[in-house]
Amino acid sequence: MKKFGCNQVDWALSRRDFLTKTGAGFGAVALGSLLAENPLRAAPTVSPLAHYAAKAKSVIFLFMEGGPSHLDTFDPKAALKQHAGKPLPPSFTKGLITAMGEYNSPIFPDKREWKQYGQSGLWISDWCKHVGECADDLAVLRSCWANGIVHSNGVCQMNTGSILAGRPSLGAWVSYGLGTMNQNLPAFVVMQDNNGTVTNGPRNWGAGFMPAVYQGTRILPGAEPIANLNTPEGVSEARQSAKLDFLSAINREHAGARPQQTELDARIAAYELAFRMQAEAPDAVDLTHETEATKKLYGMDDPVAAPFGRMCLLSRRLVERGVRFVQLYSGAGSKWDAHSGIEKNHGDRFHETDQPVAGLLKDLKSRGLLDSTLVIWGGEFGRTPMSEKGNGRDHNPTGFTMWMAGGGVKGGQVIGTTDEFGLHAVEDRLHVHDLHATILHLLGINHENLVYSYKGRPERATMNEGEIYRRITG
Repeated sequence: MKKFGCNQVDWALSRRDFLTKTGAGFGAVALGSLLAENPLRAAPTVSPLAHYAAKAKSVIFLFMEGGPSHLDTFDPKAALKQHAGKPLPPSFTKGLITAMGEYNSPIFPDKREWKQYGQSGLWISDWCKHVGECADDLAVLRSCWANGIVHSNGVCQMNTGSILAGRPSLGAWVSYGLGTMNQNLPAFVVMQDNNGTVTNGPRNWGAGFMPAVYQGTRILPGAEPIANLNTPEGVSEARQSAKLDFLSAINREHAGARPQQTELDARIAAYELAFRMQAEAPDAVDLTHETEATKKLYGMDDPVAAPFGRMCLLSRRLVERGVRFVQLYSGAGSKWDAHSGIEKNHGDRFHETDQPVAGLLKDLKSRGLLDSTLVIWGGEFGRTPMSEKGNGRDHNPTGFTMWMAGGGVKGGQVIGTTDEFGLHAVEDRLHVHDLHATILHLLGINHENLVYSYKGRPERATMNEGEIYRRITG
C-alpha cells in the first residue's frame, strides 16, 4: 500500500499482499502451496499452520444427507420396545421442539436385529452388518448434538460450524491451514452419489469469506469425473501450456487492480490446476487399474451399491495421492430423511452404502493408509424415538450418533450416551464445534490458533468455541 499524501492511499494491493496482511499472514503461506508460480512445478508437503505432530494426513467425511437414525443403527434402546405406542413421559417433552411439532406422538420401536461385533463387542444393528465387521476400528460417538432443527441449517452447521450461510466449510479450513500434499490434484474434493442437489448446494463446500481458492472441487459420476479435464485430440502439451500462459497473463492483468475479488484468483488457480491435473488426475480417477476383487470389496458388483462404492474407491485413490479432504454425500437431496416409511428408506440407503463403507475401511487398513486417514460417518442430525406418520421418525438434533475411524482414533469404543429413549445427549456431550475441533486436532491443528482475520475480527473454524475431545484418541 503506497501513501501519496495525508489522505491519499493506493488500494490496488496484489492478492498476495492482501493475504499477507490478513490472517496474520498465514493465508499467503497456505495459498503459496495452492498457487504455485510455475504450474508444472511439483509442490512439497506443507503444513503452514500445523501446531504439533499430526496423527492424520487426510480426511474422508461420509455424509449421510438427510439424517440417519441412531436408534436403528448404533445406539440401541430397550425402552423403545418396552414403551412402544405410549407417549414420552412429560419430563422429556417439556420445552421440546421438533421439526414437525409431533412430540406427543407415540414411541416407535426399532425393528432391528442387534449384534455385538469384534473383540470390543460394539452393539450394531443388522442394517450396518458390513461396517460391524470393522467394529474394532470404530469410535462410536453416541452423544453428538447440534443446533439445526431442519436440513438447511443442520447441514450448514455440520459443514461450516454455523446454522447460517456464509462461513467457510471445514474442508476449506483444512485447505487453508495445511495447504496441499500434491500440487497436481485439488486439496479438497467433493462427490455425491446422484444428480440431486445437496441441501444448500455448493455453499457446503465453499470458502465463505476466505479466498475462493480454498473451496472444494466437485468430481462427477460417469465417464468424465472432472468436466473438460481431457486434452482435446490433436493438442500437444506445449500448445496447451502456451495457451494457458497467455490466458494466465490476461487474467492476472485483469485481476491486478481487483484484489478484493478472490474469485479471480480461484479462477486463475483453477486453470493452472486443470493443466497439472491433465497429467495426474486421469490416472487417479481411472478405476480400470483396480482388480475385480477390490471392486467387489467395495460392493461394485451390486448395481445398488456400485455408485457409492465407486465414490469410496475413488476416495482411497485420492488420499493415497495426497488429497487432504474428501467429502462424499450419500442420498443427495435429503434422501435419508425418513419422516415416513423408515424401514424402506433406511433399508435402501444402507443397501447403497454399508458394504462400500466397510470396503473403504478394510482397503485403507490393508494398504497401511487407515492410520493416516481419518474416516468420519454421520449426517446433520439423528431421528426421534417418537413415530411420525406411524412408521417414520422426525429430525433430532439434541442427541445422535456419528463415528470416526483411523487417523489416530482409538477404535472399539463407545463415547457418550443419550437418555433411555435416545432423545437427548446426556453424558460426554459433543457439539458440532467439539467435533470440528477434534478433527482439526487429529490433523495437527489447534483450532484456537487457526485464525483468519475477516473485517478486523479473528475468525476460527469452530466460531471461537469447541473443545478437543481427547478420549477419541485414547
